[in-house]
Amino acid sequence: MKNDYTEPPHPPLSPEGGGEGWGEGGEAVMEDNILLQVNNISVVYSDVIQVLKGVSLVIRRGQIVSLLGSNGAGKTTTLKAISGLLKPENGKVTEGSIEYESKGIHNSSPETITRLGIIQVLEGRQPFKYMTVEENLRVGTATRWGKPYKKDLELVYQYFQPLVARKNRLAGYCSGGELQMLVMGRALMAHPQLLLLDEPSLGLAPFLVREIFEIVKRINEEQRTTIMLVEQNANMALLIAHYGYVMENGKIVMEEAAVNLRENPDVKEFYLGTASSGALKSYKDVKSYKRRKRWL
Repeated sequence: MKNDYTEPPHPPLSPEGGGEGWGEGGEAVMEDNILLQVNNISVVYSDVIQVLKGVSLVIRRGQIVSLLGSNGAGKTTTLKAISGLLKPENGKVTEGSIEYESKGIHNSSPETITRLGIIQVLEGRQPFKYMTVEENLRVGTATRWGKPYKKDLELVYQYFQPLVARKNRLAGYCSGGELQMLVMGRALMAHPQLLLLDEPSLGLAPFLVREIFEIVKRINEEQRTTIMLVEQNANMALLIAHYGYVMENGKIVMEEAAVNLRENPDVKEFYLGTASSGALKSYKDVKSYKRRKRWL
């Protein structure tokens, strides 16, 4: 069936318009201030299945860093290695190290890592469905129990305004877009220093995807929250990111400033769906992709 959907015009999300935090040509103006460093890590599940093979990356304070790749590339495993969520799945970092503020955190417990300010929003939007929206948001304060949270609620409702009308409604009755806002808002309640977002656009309508990414960009700019974004919607991810990594088969195969990745011919062809000329690729050409990738 022909898709007649035409996305309405939107103000640009990209850094091309300049503004605070961006230099000429969209280059990020950042101090060399490393918040998190992943050093040549390998990850193995059940002592048998190796998923990551020598992955290294750097996240600097105040950046949005995007990790791109196809299904099964190892993106989610990378996030879980950082957030400590490998342990419940019988996975572990067997080689290399992960340093947060110059301190090793690899194979630490999720509780320890969460209290350091590293908060992951899991893929799939998993609320406590028998609790109200506001009760779900208050769960995000568990790591700082007893401290005031009213201003934090106001801030979350400011970013995610559709939640205001739903705050006394059971989370299980929320739509997919509302649930995505809910789990992101719950993460903000924890005062994250590093926010890990796993596929926030998954299963959402195009207009909601745009709205979610605009909010992510605002949170980064206004709250100075450092964000690592795993996303298959490469075009949207690279519009808001400062820096990007491309992952395939458990390895980092390319890294560059996001504005440059958007112009890279390989990224255009394999992740943005366009040829070097900007024309849309034909589906019948997909079979020839792998042997033409310059990094293979």
